[in-house]
Amino acid sequence: MSYVLEAMETGWISSSGKFVSEFETTFANYCEVRYGIAVCNGTVALHLALEALGIGAGDEVIIPAFTMIATAAAVCYTGARPVFVDANPDTWNLDPDLVEDKVTDRTKAILPVHIMGYPCDMNKLQGIAEKYGLFVLEDAAEAHGALWRGRKVGSLGNLATFSFFANKNLTTGEGGMVVTNDEGLYDRCRYLKNLAFPLKAAREYIHEDLGFNYRMSNLHAAIGLAQVEKADEYRSRRIHNHRQYRDMLAGIPGIEHQFDPAYANDQQELHDTVHVHWMNAININQERYGRSRDALMALLRENGIDSRKLFTGMHRQPALAKLGCDMSGKYPVTDRLAEN
Repeated sequence: MSYVLEAMETGWISSSGKFVSEFETTFANYCEVRYGIAVCNGTVALHLALEALGIGAGDEVIIPAFTMIATAAAVCYTGARPVFVDANPDTWNLDPDLVEDKVTDRTKAILPVHIMGYPCDMNKLQGIAEKYGLFVLEDAAEAHGALWRGRKVGSLGNLATFSFFANKNLTTGEGGMVVTNDEGLYDRCRYLKNLAFPLKAAREYIHEDLGFNYRMSNLHAAIGLAQVEKADEYRSRRIHNHRQYRDMLAGIPGIEHQFDPAYANDQQELHDTVHVHWMNAININQERYGRSRDALMALLRENGIDSRKLFTGMHRQPALAKLGCDMSGKYPVTDRLAEN
């Protein structure tokens, strides 16, 4: 609260205040990368990152079928086409073993989403990217502080993006961040997010490019800075809460959880991989559980417990069909997750 009060008392409430740069630096350090670019939400963070990579009309970007629509929308904003990959039935992330079959001569990037806070298999995805000369852009909107084999998500691709929406592991109410180790991409993001004003030259209101008004306010950044200072505490609470839920649900037939290496029989390979549990998500095997997902949600609601459905697959989205995305593929794991 002291940071917010300072921002208000000094009058620096726009994007020009000191807390924006402090938040960028502190969050980048938290992600173990060199640079952060604060923006007004997670969706524009994705769009900005894609634009910085030069993704545009005629290009293809590989994304998971099982994700929130912002992932696909950001690709479409650039004029490129999202290409869907089904989910792995255990991790719920895009299945890396299905990615290579989706690569074409138009593919420019792989955009993995760390679903619910569990990191994608970045080793396999980076291997595919290197083989075909593709960019890797992490959508880490749900995965602040997660680890893949000892490395923070956000540090595993060319760029990564985060959301700071109100229900995220770290929040500014509304907000987002692009992070990278690449100085050129950093400068490109800074340039484009501020209406393409020159980074160093005097402001003459002459623009060589059309940029975007994606700036974060100093007030939002003040909240974010305070949040990052407690990031490890918040992460521990999320993990603790998940374990409480999981222990209470243990033994109930038909309750299926997303993979978490903390519960794996053989943890050796993934002993330093950490799931941060943005949501406490389950899937229902209706035959074994004895009631449908919707019946369970109604029962929870009757008892004052909020719940929500998982994401509907991108191949089921009318908005994407209207834009000419290929909706003909089969994505059985995504459909099962969405329906149960």
